[in-house]
Amino acid sequence: MDEQMKQNRAFLKCPDMGAMRENQTHQRQGLQQPPLEKVIGGEVIELPGFEDVLVNPNYLDLLDKRRSERVFSDVPVTQQQLAFMLWSTQGVQSIRGERYAGLRPVPSGGARHPFELYIMVKNVEGLEPGLYHYLPFNHVGEKLCAIEFVAAIAEFAETLEKMLVGQKWGIKAAFTLFFTCLPYRAEWRYSVSAHRVILIDLGHAGQNVMLSATALGLGSCCLAAFDNVICDEVFGIDGENEYTVYAIPVGAL
Repeated sequence: MDEQMKQNRAFLKCPDMGAMRENQTHQRQGLQQPPLEKVIGGEVIELPGFEDVLVNPNYLDLLDKRRSERVFSDVPVTQQQLAFMLWSTQGVQSIRGERYAGLRPVPSGGARHPFELYIMVKNVEGLEPGLYHYLPFNHVGEKLCAIEFVAAIAEFAETLEKMLVGQKWGIKAAFTLFFTCLPYRAEWRYSVSAHRVILIDLGHAGQNVMLSATALGLGSCCLAAFDNVICDEVFGIDGENEYTVYAIPVGAL
């Protein structure tokens, strides 16, 4: 076994709590916590509510039907369906303290939620194709969602195909969710132990996406195969303090 594989295996083990104490987290040092959200400043678009949008509300059925889907139809997804996907994945249900933490439908270590959600929209009713960003704090505690328009994407299909490292089936999705990570949100609280927690949190979020898609009668597929450099460039992020960590195409079946 090579050294890199050994290091990767060790990374997945329970973190060294002694090392974390020795490093004295920034939270314990009294440093100001990082913001719980990112706002780019694009045109804000309010999405409609999503009452009665579920077609598979039974939990047992969801577990039975959930599969990775790679074949999508050309049927457009509604704004209500998109809103439910966003809210159920990263929506904010309530805020603790002076914006110390936001509680969401998906769990996160220390309620840090170190992710931002970008949406490459191809075929959503009433939305122009392009790049959008979710604003989860715009409707705290409400079953509503807001997104901001980031940019039109020239040669949309070609760009998305490059982002997904040539996986042509992915460009047929109605939209693709991209999670980016802002690691300092978790590092502030957990120091050197933060990164293992971030990976666990990412799995929680991905499962919510897939179960929510199934509840809507849509298909989805979680991807670790994407081009970090191209994705980060498209999103306008630096690849160090914020970088792409997950891609999930979603579409009608």
